Amino acid sequence: MGPTPSWYEAEATYSDAVTEMETLGELFAATATRNADRDAQQYKGGVYDRSLTDGVVAQPPDGKYGSLSYERMHELVKYLAAGFRDLGVSADSRVGIFAPTRMEWALTDFAVLSAGGVVTTVDTDSSEAQVRYLLDDPDAEIVVVGSEAQLARVQAVEDALSLDAVITMDDCKTERADVLTLADVYERGEAVFDPSGYEGWLADRSVNDLASIVYTSGTTGQPKGVQLSHRNFRANVAQTRRRLGPRPDKDPGIPTVAAGKRSIAFLPLAHVFERLAGHFFMYASGATVCYAESSDTLAEDLKQIQPHFGASVPRIFERIFSQMREQAGASPVTERLFDWALDVARRHARTDDPSTLLSLRHRLADHLVYRTVRERLGGEIEFMVSGGSSLRKELCETFIGMGIDVVEGYGLTETAPVIAINPLEDLRPGTLGYPVTELDIRIDEDVVDATEFDDTGGQLGELLVDGPNVTDGYWDDSGQTARGFAEIEGRRWLRTGDIVELTDDGFLVYHDRIKQLLVLSTGQTIAPRPIEDLFATVDRIDQIMVVGDDKKFVGAVIVPDFAELSRIADREGVDLPEDPAAQCNHEAVHRWIQAAVDEANTELEPTERIKSFELVAETWTMHNNLFTLSMQKKRHNIHQEFAATVDAIYADT
Repeated sequence: MGPTPSWYEAEATYSDAVTEMETLGELFAATATRNADRDAQQYKGGVYDRSLTDGVVAQPPDGKYGSLSYERMHELVKYLAAGFRDLGVSADSRVGIFAPTRMEWALTDFAVLSAGGVVTTVDTDSSEAQVRYLLDDPDAEIVVVGSEAQLARVQAVEDALSLDAVITMDDCKTERADVLTLADVYERGEAVFDPSGYEGWLADRSVNDLASIVYTSGTTGQPKGVQLSHRNFRANVAQTRRRLGPRPDKDPGIPTVAAGKRSIAFLPLAHVFERLAGHFFMYASGATVCYAESSDTLAEDLKQIQPHFGASVPRIFERIFSQMREQAGASPVTERLFDWALDVARRHARTDDPSTLLSLRHRLADHLVYRTVRERLGGEIEFMVSGGSSLRKELCETFIGMGIDVVEGYGLTETAPVIAINPLEDLRPGTLGYPVTELDIRIDEDVVDATEFDDTGGQLGELLVDGPNVTDGYWDDSGQTARGFAEIEGRRWLRTGDIVELTDDGFLVYHDRIKQLLVLSTGQTIAPRPIEDLFATVDRIDQIMVVGDDKKFVGAVIVPDFAELSRIADREGVDLPEDPAAQCNHEAVHRWIQAAVDEANTELEPTERIKSFELVAETWTMHNNLFTLSMQKKRHNIHQEFAATVDAIYADT
């Protein structure tokens, strides 16, 4: 590996109040004191029937945002913590949170942690069977739900659980004594609150104590409960702070996460990516966390919030790009202008020293196109963090070239979660970034044959990691824990399960999951993710999954972009049926998709090229259990759901 970058050396020696090692309850108390007069939260009126707005916090007008200061948020957290203690929560009590991302999620999380409890999370898209498992497996004693919808799913399986109480964030009407509102908990806490008691609860917890059980996305089976301590989360906050915070060595033109900046939150807090990047890290930094109504209302919420940054997943960036392309396609002139501007953006992002002509074109494109795009994102965006899965290099370059820095990162639930982040001093689209401080990495080259992979100049193999943010293991599952770690030369390393390249200058490049590699019947190994990434910006393809395990060639199951098909049909004068399933069987549709596949194949090696494909009309989502919480494909489930489709791909072989 080459010399250590100067910015990394600065990270390694940097410290401030946000990098201190303390429990998460102490973290919040300290940041609330430092930033007492600043806004801690912004929340939207008319979205929920909040129980806490009944005289506790102000109710904003419908569709508008209200705010809560750090000082007031701290009061709420203290009283809620006292209320939870009054309900029986004590050291290591497990409390489930089953609610969408909203301001009360944050209040509940910090309150339970301050009371000494352990937070376990449930995604709102979980089925009744999943809700039962995710509350029963950690032996949750209390569950806090968002609304009547989540309350109903808990009550449907409560006979299999041992819950002492169910608490609703909304003002849900019920006569049951064991169902309380969050306002009830607040009132109980306010009545019994004792400052010395609160300080004692914080002091009684150690950074080595369990803070949360976060369940993996379950791409390959039943979710595993990852045990994350206060130290794991706290170390990762410090590691992220050193990379993205306001270090004194940074050029003034480099944006940083600092007190008073606004962040937009919309990813599920049940997932560790948002929990760390958009929650613990933002609050520790004194930022204002602004809660979008949902991912479907992002366009409206961005205009109101005008965030400086936020965390997202590749699927959201792909959706934003598709919307931009759709709006540009209103006429042939605007479509050509948009395509020209995209080309300029990418070329500008790929060079450190643009020519005079390219600079002039970039300024013109900024005036005509990029400025409008940034305004649609609120007009104040400094950077966005992309994680959860890989973002196609070309798409990342497009956003960067338009003046919207996208910071790609990488991590796992087991690492709380950040392993690597691209530094804003040296953004490298197509990489996972540079490992964070205090984290040691190792490449196990024995698990893959490097000759099966193209364009790899560095070490290639399974990434192993060890550091203060790495879990000790899985909840009540010694077998999974043993399989998840490797003992090498007297040291315990977490096996990430990811095939990663370590470049000569220390950056990480993702290739694929070990378990998702396709082995053709010819013996050749194919990584599906890079092939699929080629279609991230293809206008007529919405979703794609590459198949071919134990087959002679690579095939693909494709969900077309039906809105784009309709536009193409109008432009070419083709009469398409209205039914999406019927469109999948239409000759013209196959011709249009084939053209996109042929173009992508030109960028692939012969053995990687898609030789045959089939179209399906059903979009893959979390609701039909074909996507994970972090918006990754559940390949096994998709393969099972469309087994007949896969068989059709290889029917003539």
